[in-house]
Amino acid sequence: MKDMDESTGMVEVPWDRLNPDTLRNVVSEFVTRDWEEIGLCSYTLDEKIEQVLTQLKTRRAALVYDPLSNTCNIIPTV
Repeated sequence: MKDMDESTGMVEVPWDRLNPDTLRNVVSEFVTRDWEEIGLCSYTLDEKIEQVLTQLKTRRAALVYDPLSNTCNIIPTV
């Protein structure tokens, strides 16, 4: 893990070092927090999970851990 921002204390979690089932569960929890479709497109849970996994793999998003709130989140990197 590497520090993302010293002022917030958030730490980047290397997604590729997580057990695949754990990663999928984290991503699933993330995409179901606010299950709201935008526009006319609707995606299945599996499609949303795959979209986020692709963003993590291409470094357009990062998995971060916040030790103050003891929570994980996925944030855009751009």
